[in-house]
Amino acid sequence: FLMQTSEMLRKICVRNLVRKYCRGLTAERKVQLQQKVVTSAVFSGKKEGYLESLSQPFLDTRLNENDLNPKVLQLIRGENIKYVTPVIKYDRNGFKARERLLVLTQSSAYVVEMAKIKQKIEYSTLKGISTSNLSDGIVVIHVPEDNKQKGDVILQCEHIFETVTKLCILANKQSVVKVVKGSLRFRVGSGKEGTMVFAVGPEPQVFKDKTGQLTVV
Repeated sequence: FLMQTSEMLRKICVRNLVRKYCRGLTAERKVQLQQKVVTSAVFSGKKEGYLESLSQPFLDTRLNENDLNPKVLQLIRGENIKYVTPVIKYDRNGFKARERLLVLTQSSAYVVEMAKIKQKIEYSTLKGISTSNLSDGIVVIHVPEDNKQKGDVILQCEHIFETVTKLCILANKQSVVKVVKGSLRFRVGSGKEGTMVFAVGPEPQVFKDKTGQLTVV
């Protein structure tokens, strides 16, 4: 009987401590924890660098709305901008690296070049998000095969866990995120596909190999 009473008191004590902790959370801290739960579900045990990312809080955004060109702001007016980060975009043909911005609003993802919107992906049409199991920052945003889209978007992000988490939360498509090993296929456009190969090497690099594949080391 004493053991049963002790166990009941222990559970009550733990419940009270948890309740006190939850009530003491700031709104900002609560958002952080909610985001980290999604990151864990997507990446835990799947991608290198995940454990190291646990102690790094996510920022609301890497760039402010004021950092965007006024022409871009005018083009996406009426949409609530949620997150902006610098990225490297790789051309689908030739894989040339280009500096871009990834702008996430409440309803769409935009790939932006200075004062131009290079590609818009509405979350409702987003087909998938792919990353590798290695420590690179590559993410591929898969889009529908239609006349509105040029093909899948290949990006390199410095804060890969943060960026992918923000994207899948805003798009409400956590289930479409895939962490792949070895290689992945992406759509180039006009019914064509390309291959991206992931490898381990002495130094990070991204290049087009002799077979025409994009190789990420």
